[in-house]
Amino acid sequence: MELCGAAEEIMVGRRRHRAPMSFIDTIGEVLAFTPAAFAALGSHIAPEWFMEALGAHGDPEAQALMRRRRLPLDRAMWMVIGMALFRDRSIQEVAEHLDLAIPDGRGREGVAPSALPPARERLGAEPVQHLFELTAKHWASREAKKDVWKGLALYGVDGACLRVADTKANEAAFGRPGSWRSTSGYPQVRFVGLMALRSHLLLAMSVGGLHQGELTLAQPVWNQIPDQSLTILDRGLLSWWALQQLHATGTNRHWLIRAKKGLKWRVVKKLGAGDLLVEIRSSPESRREHPEMPEHFQARVITYRVAGYRAQHLVTSMVDAKKFAAKEVGELYHERWELEVGWDEVKTHMLEREESLRSKTPQGVLQEVAGIGIAYNLVRVEMARVAAKQKVSPTRISFRHALMLIRNFSLAAWTTAPGALPRRLGGLERDMALLVLPERRRQRRYPRHVKIKMSNYARNHGKSARTA
Repeated sequence: MELCGAAEEIMVGRRRHRAPMSFIDTIGEVLAFTPAAFAALGSHIAPEWFMEALGAHGDPEAQALMRRRRLPLDRAMWMVIGMALFRDRSIQEVAEHLDLAIPDGRGREGVAPSALPPARERLGAEPVQHLFELTAKHWASREAKKDVWKGLALYGVDGACLRVADTKANEAAFGRPGSWRSTSGYPQVRFVGLMALRSHLLLAMSVGGLHQGELTLAQPVWNQIPDQSLTILDRGLLSWWALQQLHATGTNRHWLIRAKKGLKWRVVKKLGAGDLLVEIRSSPESRREHPEMPEHFQARVITYRVAGYRAQHLVTSMVDAKKFAAKEVGELYHERWELEVGWDEVKTHMLEREESLRSKTPQGVLQEVAGIGIAYNLVRVEMARVAAKQKVSPTRISFRHALMLIRNFSLAAWTTAPGALPRRLGGLERDMALLVLPERRRQRRYPRHVKIKMSNYARNHGKSARTA
């Protein structure tokens, strides 16, 4: 999408004269508008994705909402994305900073704080989630194919939790984790993500409450894993049925996971030192739940050792020992940690380690989480573009500094004349090229420590809770 000041003037003029607008005119308005603060990022979103996510094709009510309100659906979508990118600003500041309100011709250019919650409610969670799915499928798949391992794109699956606002609605929808001091201070939302490991772009997310385990939330994610891929998993997501289906239903879809303690197998063939083709027996519970699950299945077990640690066993569907050497597979497994680095980028840097998300309703939380996914991917896809020009891996670009540069650029972009934006974007790209990190030290390791508890006192539930 291109920034177009003329389109904005035409749009304002039409409203002044109350000229009737066709659906084609409405689409033109939507496609012509990209907040100046998103000049570095908005061009990555194809116009047809935006329109499909809004679901406005042929829907008179949606068309009316897009063109008649001062904060229509398309701009409310940008506001949700901006909420994630500008975590340190209030929602009203985000709307004002992005200049989202349509002038009404009577001197009113801003938007009242009371109009923001209804705008988010009208938008809902589904359009934002759909836009995340459309953009993620294109961006993550494209970047994963650029850096493959033995012809396989590398993905990772893991779960995480985010705190949400302490409201009765959020607690009822998502649940509150327990602790030895009774319950935690905030409800939490749980999500499982599918990430391209070498670019950190999210391909899919499944969001739910704490009453849903990671294995349950991961079920919709398995179908999103592309063919010609290798998915590296945390052993907490071990499900033989899901892994069997992943390998059997796709084309060349492999998996790699660390074995749980006590896993038993029968050796079928020795492939090399610490390298076995084995037969594993599925559990009776799994066969009862999935009658088509075979009683025994074959897999490959690779034993490897890192200096200073116990030997570990990796289980994988890659049984071709000639094509997939055991030593290379053992070294590759540690790329699973890239997903943990990605979650750290979201929680520590993008969300500024704030106590909780902003939204006070379950639909608002789902909308906000999807907006976070879009904003994170927007920053990451821009980093991937810069990394390609510098001929380095996207993981060699500093996420923290790239995010700060984009934020700083956006603070002044809305005051810049449209003709000067290309020059400023070139300056931003040059600045990001300076953020190339040195190569990682492969042999670095630190011992793990158990931190002391913050307090031995029970949590104070408040006077009203004690009275109740």
